[in-house]
Parts: sequence; structure tokens; C-alpha cells
Amino acid sequence: MTVPAVQLSTGPEITRPDVHTVYMSHWFVDGAEQGRAVLDEIVDAWERTPWFEGVLSLSCYLSSEHDTVLTYAQCANDDVYRPFLRSLPAGPARTEPIAYRPYRSVVRGPGAGAPGSLILASFDVDGAERQRRVVNTVVDHLEATPAEDQTGLLAAHFHVSVDGTRVLNVAEWTSDEAHAAFLDGASRRRVLQLSLDTPGVRPIGFKRYHFHRGLRF
Repeated sequence: MTVPAVQLSTGPEITRPDVHTVYMSHWFVDGAEQGRAVLDEIVDAWERTPWFEGVLSLSCYLSSEHDTVLTYAQCANDDVYRPFLRSLPAGPARTEPIAYRPYRSVVRGPGAGAPGSLILASFDVDGAERQRRVVNTVVDHLEATPAEDQTGLLAAHFHVSVDGTRVLNVAEWTSDEAHAAFLDGASRRRVLQLSLDTPGVRPIGFKRYHFHRGLRF
């Protein structure tokens, strides 16, 4: 066991090479004040608890509508996170997560600075083969699309759930406004159509988040 020493100020390094599994939890809150208080409670609990080797980072987000909080934890293996959760004080820090694997990323703006907005786009899918198929299809499209058609997109990081039922695009944008402008463009419509055209894949929707606090080992 060890103790975290570094406060995150801009969110995690999503492409960190030693990450094997990502654990995400999200739930509703009653406004910004409650959301920030819940996230502070979680970060404070992690700071007071000795970290298990293999726990790499925790990042906490509040939705732009102030109605949902999100935690994003990176681990080096599958064996450490849930035992670590059981060592935390009772409360929101122990919320059961969903396990994901980072699968593919498209990085548009390396060195462009910290993202101002994190967009989580969700897909319900029928198994691992469909997870890979829709991600590969969308990533190939994004890589072939001119950057000027996706102004404000810094990176899109696709995660596949370990149980084979979900795909998440964790996209880093310069701002909420840049993402809103993208939604009105042809590139977004094409990405949506690609997912709709993939059998066994059902787009769920998206939500915007802003970074609140985090820790890194």
C-alpha cells in the first residue's frame, strides 16, 4: 500500500500506457452544491486511505446540467479496485462501478491544453464483437475526417465494457460550445448514422461533464 501524493488539476491522462482497466460510476444529484459536496467527499476519502498498488488515478466530474456526477478511476489490473473500494469509508466513495477497457483513441490536438469539456457518448451493444465493430468503424471515420470538420475536438477515447454490453466514447473538447457546434454539423450526423447502421448497436445519448477534482499515483 502507498499514499497518493499528486492532485490532478486538469483531469487524467486517458491514454496512460499502464492503464488496463477503467472503472466508472455515475449517479444523479440535486444540483451543483450537492454534486460538488459528494465529489469532495469521495476525493477526501481516497486521500485519507492508503492506496493499493495498481490503483493509478481518480478523476471526478460534475455534469454541465449539475444533475449528475461521474467518477473515472484507472487501474493497472483487474484485481485491485474492488478490494480498494471496500477499504474506503462507507459512503459515496464505495459506489459500485462498471469496468471498461480502453480500446482505441483518436487524438486531434496533442499539446493543445486541458479540455474544457468531457463528453460521454454511450452505446448499448450485443457483445464484444459488436463493441469492436462499431468502435473500429467510428474511429476509421474520425481518422479520415478533416480536423476542420471537428473544430474543438481534442481527442476521442473509446472504452468497451468488460461485460460486453456497453461502449463509451469519452471525448475531450475545448468547450461545451465547440461540442454544441459539432452537433449541428454533417460529421456528427455521419458518425451517428454509422452507429445506427451497425446491427446490435443502439446509441443511448451523450452527457457533458466538467472536471472537479482528482488524484494521481
